[in-house]
Amino acid sequence: MTNGTPGHSRLSKNEKREAAREKARILRVEQKKKDQRTKFLLQGGIILAVLAVAAIIALVLVNSVRPVGPGPRNMASDGIQVGQGNIATVTPALKPDADPVPNVRDEASGVLDIQVYVDYLCPVCGDFEKTNGEYIASLIENGKTTVETHPITILDRLSQGTKYSTRAANAAACVANYSPDQFYDFNTRMFMNQPAENSVGLSDDELIKFTTQAKVDAASDISTCITDQKFKGWVNASTARALNGPIPTANITKVEGTPTVIVNGLKYEGSVSDLASFQAFVLQAAGADFNESSTPTSTPTATP
Repeated sequence: MTNGTPGHSRLSKNEKREAAREKARILRVEQKKKDQRTKFLLQGGIILAVLAVAAIIALVLVNSVRPVGPGPRNMASDGIQVGQGNIATVTPALKPDADPVPNVRDEASGVLDIQVYVDYLCPVCGDFEKTNGEYIASLIENGKTTVETHPITILDRLSQGTKYSTRAANAAACVANYSPDQFYDFNTRMFMNQPAENSVGLSDDELIKFTTQAKVDAASDISTCITDQKFKGWVNASTARALNGPIPTANITKVEGTPTVIVNGLKYEGSVSDLASFQAFVLQAAGADFNESSTPTSTPTATP
């Protein structure tokens, strides 16, 4: 039995040496090509990585120099104030980082000033609205109070990553900006349909549905405003101002939780689910001459 390639043993030493050299040459050429391909792929990967980093840096730079958009109209105080007929106090749009301009209460008019800081995912806020909403609405209808709603966002962590609190506060700002006289109706619907904590919250389409049910003006603009989160920057800034203070014309320095309810500058400390307790507080804050059913002698004024 023989081993090796047939006929190979019949080659001369020189022929065997030449064959070995040729084989070695072919292997060197193939290895060189392989090395060149590896080098090309490595260089290409490095170039792509550099381009990706450059794109990220460019995006960050563009966003950092982009002008900050305005906050919503009619929320210069960081809240929207409504009075008799749910008519909103008109105020200009401010930059998100601008100092808020508080609404000025005409104390001689006898009109109550109620301010409410809410997170639309806060169940305690929902309890307060369920218990006291009709009573407050009756005070507005009788011309006995203005209600200023401050949507803030402190419970994003409880909406499974959807940041519902921020999206809901942005939606409220969108309605305040484009259709302020329908805000109170929209706000009521938000609490009537409040999602539970630790849920994904309401979708943007559901938020838009509530604006339609509230018969808002400029429905298309509001819809786009909600899906684009147009006032997200303002929501974050106004929340920070509420949590850090100061709170103008109030006996507290900052908001420490929601709901925070302030009547004529005094924070309500009673039960959110006890209507009689809140009514008694309103009468105490308003003074002995307050009549819940009578019409005030004049309307409150606001700083433009």
